[in-house]
Amino acid sequence: MDKDFLATLIIDYFVAFGVIIGGTIVGGIGAYLIGKPPLSIMHDLASSLKIWALVAAIGGTFDAISTLERGIFEGTHADIFKTLIMIFAALSGAHSGTVLIQWLTQGGIK
Repeated sequence: MDKDFLATLIIDYFVAFGVIIGGTIVGGIGAYLIGKPPLSIMHDLASSLKIWALVAAIGGTFDAISTLERGIFEGTHADIFKTLIMIFAALSGAHSGTVLIQWLTQGGIK
């Protein structure tokens, strides 16, 4: 693995992590402003933002799908492996952010 690919993996992880953390905090502020329980809303948002964190981290789904297609039909298996590892890094970041928010909110105290 070269340094550029490793740097991409780290960036993907933290972008997904940041989308979850930032989205839930801002969503919690919005919930407070409209009179809803912020911790409960933050708990729910953490789970529902996972797919969007993944999409943001890998730079859109079309690019990843076209890379997978190119790897399958043109026989460049390294592209498939790299894309799957990037998706895994982004999923790990999104899951880490979700677990952290759900731990901090203690299951959305109601």
